[in-house]
Amino acid sequence: MSEKTVVVGLSGGVDSAVAALLLKHLGWKVIGLFMKNWEDDDTEEYCSSRQDLIDVMSIADVIGIDVEVVNFAAEYRERVFAEFLAEYQAGRTPNPDVLCNSEIKFKAFLDHAMKLGADRIATGHYAGVREFNGEYQLLKAEDGAKDQSYFLYRLNQAQLAKTMFPLANFYKREVRKIAESEGLHVAAKKDSTGICFIGERPFKEFLARYLPPKPGEIRRLDDDKMLGAHDGLMYHTIGQRKGLYIGGLKEKGQPGGGEHEAWFVAGKDMKNNVLYVVQGRDHPALFKSALVAEQLSWIAGRAPQTHWVYTARPRYRAADQACEIERFDEGACEIHFAEPQWALAPGQSVVVYESRVCLGGGVIV
Repeated sequence: MSEKTVVVGLSGGVDSAVAALLLKHLGWKVIGLFMKNWEDDDTEEYCSSRQDLIDVMSIADVIGIDVEVVNFAAEYRERVFAEFLAEYQAGRTPNPDVLCNSEIKFKAFLDHAMKLGADRIATGHYAGVREFNGEYQLLKAEDGAKDQSYFLYRLNQAQLAKTMFPLANFYKREVRKIAESEGLHVAAKKDSTGICFIGERPFKEFLARYLPPKPGEIRRLDDDKMLGAHDGLMYHTIGQRKGLYIGGLKEKGQPGGGEHEAWFVAGKDMKNNVLYVVQGRDHPALFKSALVAEQLSWIAGRAPQTHWVYTARPRYRAADQACEIERFDEGACEIHFAEPQWALAPGQSVVVYESRVCLGGGVIV
């Protein structure tokens, strides 16, 4: 391979297509790589990988680049899906996109690209990377509504040194315009939602194929009164409203909630297989001012300072929340927020920022 070769992960969507196009215009030798990560039930109904590959070939033809197809299904099942199931079985709510990025897209894919002799890899993620004072930093994207730095917080210095994010300074509407002006048929293609192995199917139905139902009681947190039954704690997450199938009015004198307010999941008793719920979104049990995170991963290779004002996102769609890291202890840290946070869910990632720079994060316990 010649110098300045970049392998671009092509998904069949507009973002990775435009990323490849921009790099081609900048003079890079671009090779597209399509990753097949799931094989168990890759049907047209739920998983779009067949159509995505057709789209990738069309994109490559228009841009004028070669494409390689690589199967990472075994690595995905071992490194991502097994962890996904183990977390749900333990009653937590994992984020498989975080795992997929750290284990597949920036590990298996990066290793494969380097074996091909590439100088860099690139993806269509909305995020940025820069070298600053001899270190690589992960940055938020210009388009705050699309920023994906949250999912990339486990990347390390070696990975960032080899990675480019061509869409860092573009808004989604601009990306679609570029695709349209260049004749890419995916210009208006709908963004993929969720992850391939679940697709658009009902989540509970999918999970039940791997984790059999384990019925138990639903109880009110305030007084331990039994309200109904659940099929399994793994089907529920903190803050969940839908799918509880319990109704009825608030009883006189009970704390929290109004007469017709909805029920929300507030806790799980794994030992006794009990799901605890509260009435009303503003119930105090749904708010916490602090959390503990484990499985810490810091992009600079070292932990941030304690007692310093940062911001953090306790879930992907959350706004940045002012916080301090109070202490580090045996691979865990304690994060305190300026304002109480709603529905902190064990298993989700909390990601810490200093202005536009993503410092890293961990998994909420």
